[in-house]
Amino acid sequence: MKLSDFYFEVPEELIAQYPVEKRDESRLLVLDRKNKTRHHHIFKEITQYLNDGDVLVVNETKVFPARLFGVKEKTDAQVELLLLRQLEQTMWEVLVKPARKVRVGNRIQITDDFGCDVIDNTTSGGRVVRFDYNGQDFFDLIENVGQSPLPPYIKREAEEIDREKYQTVYANKIGAVAAPTAGLHFTNELLDEIRGNGVNIAPVVLHVGLGTFRPIKVEDLSRHQMDSEYFEISEESAQVINQAKMDGKRVVAVGTTTVRVLESAANADNLVKPASGWTDKFIYPPYNFKIIDSLITNFHLPASTLFLLTCALAGKDEVMEAYQEAIDKKYRFYSYGDAMLIL
Repeated sequence: MKLSDFYFEVPEELIAQYPVEKRDESRLLVLDRKNKTRHHHIFKEITQYLNDGDVLVVNETKVFPARLFGVKEKTDAQVELLLLRQLEQTMWEVLVKPARKVRVGNRIQITDDFGCDVIDNTTSGGRVVRFDYNGQDFFDLIENVGQSPLPPYIKREAEEIDREKYQTVYANKIGAVAAPTAGLHFTNELLDEIRGNGVNIAPVVLHVGLGTFRPIKVEDLSRHQMDSEYFEISEESAQVINQAKMDGKRVVAVGTTTVRVLESAANADNLVKPASGWTDKFIYPPYNFKIIDSLITNFHLPASTLFLLTCALAGKDEVMEAYQEAIDKKYRFYSYGDAMLIL
């Protein structure tokens, strides 16, 4: 398959600009692969599709306010930085805007006592910067000066509401520059109900970075190289997932990032092993999934790595038909949009 096989049109008015008022009252399209049917629900009705003994695997990464604004020393030119990943204690890989005006050796001042020096270029067009600041914890510092890193298809500035809504209720380990958006639909009350029905919830971590969202620029999918992202799966979570598989129960992944963790940690016996490290796993059709049985996911951009993973699980034609039905029924798309459950 080629990249051009995965293009489709999304009407601009269906691209969600704000979250729904109540997380679990977004819409849910259920795609049943076995029975070749589609059903429409409110998200909190997902409980009827989760069975006693199943495992719901969630990505508990936490988004930090990774968007910083500063000025170039001497010229006072405005510069925007998007923090991508921490390389050392004070050293980060970042994207800068406007990139053509930010060169190695430049000094960028963010506040009176917080700034950085540009020390290198990256192969992907970013920069490496070294921050200097007074003693304070770095993440505490940017909590006060940074903005939520909303994706570019949300055509507005970040607002106070985004600090809460662009974060899952189970976010626990800081390190993501974008939310694992399939998890945004869950409330604590819904998770309690799911646990009460005998479903186990197993956390993993993938710190969502540029790798998830970098556009594919090659027609031959085998030539696309994902940027690496950090992941973790604990021994406890691995045991819960493996026990479900051995008992013939389902592993239901919440989001494509969770899928990539599980498939990155799969062993030759189609079980998961406890692991941590960096993954650049790119999943596209055809692909033999080793761990997951079902997927909860949002509606993704055309020809994106996330959309290709969804097609690898459910079949390109089936997903394309489901997306067209979602468009016809005015579902909301992308990060703050509605959800799909693939059975």
